[in-house]
Amino acid sequence: MADLLQIAGLARSTFYYHCAAQRGNQQGAMEPRIRAVYDEHKGRYGYRRITAALCNSMAEPVNHKCVQRLMQKMGLRAVIRAKKRSRNVPGISDAHVPNVLKRDFFAASPNQKWVTDVTEFNVKGHKLYLSACMDLYNGEIIAHQMARRPVFELVSSTLRAALSRIACTAELIVHSDQGWHYKMKPYREMLAQRGVKQSMSRKGNCFDNAAIESFFGTLKAEYFHLEAPNSLDALEAGVDDYVRYYNHERIKLRLKGLSPVGYRLRNTA
Repeated sequence: MADLLQIAGLARSTFYYHCAAQRGNQQGAMEPRIRAVYDEHKGRYGYRRITAALCNSMAEPVNHKCVQRLMQKMGLRAVIRAKKRSRNVPGISDAHVPNVLKRDFFAASPNQKWVTDVTEFNVKGHKLYLSACMDLYNGEIIAHQMARRPVFELVSSTLRAALSRIACTAELIVHSDQGWHYKMKPYREMLAQRGVKQSMSRKGNCFDNAAIESFFGTLKAEYFHLEAPNSLDALEAGVDDYVRYYNHERIKLRLKGLSPVGYRLRNTA
């Protein structure tokens, strides 16, 4: 390089000044081309696709980093859906939990199989979360809790309340979806300390937990959409009343015309 500069009779600073100016001119010429491709595709293209389009239309290659930098300078970005990012919650166990239940929703006696989940209500833009645990033997809601935010305590307190009802849990299976609450180490430890076997739905498969999903659908159809509570306080009171009604009064044909509690009491007397 030094020999070339001596032959050309240029100072080093002058040489690099002209190189920078030439790059600036090239980049300036690139901006309208980038804008043209961006507008042609109505903002759907990001810098990678715009780079590919420019390479196809120009005789010389185009550097994608240059296109990215110029798009940032011009304030252009692809108008596409943001990619979902996995939630990184401290304390989550990465141990695999199998689907032990395998959609076998029949239980021959109480406290053999429980299913649990969380559902969301929206009243005038304000949200309420309901965590419920159901015994598959008779469809009884054995524990439920509500909160204004989907915090871990909502789920852990539901499990704690359900476990407090029984002394022996050696043969019990508790099934849930793959929500982050159910992967928390304290939740799994609560199950392990009582000898409870944990089961989880397959990823993205709501049918694996269809029993509790069906209850939530019934609750919303027969209470929430029917009565349309106008505040979260009214909603909480209404959910409590409905769960009590569902357990003690609402008959099920598969339970021989009895309510869940009536069926349990008759068959375990």
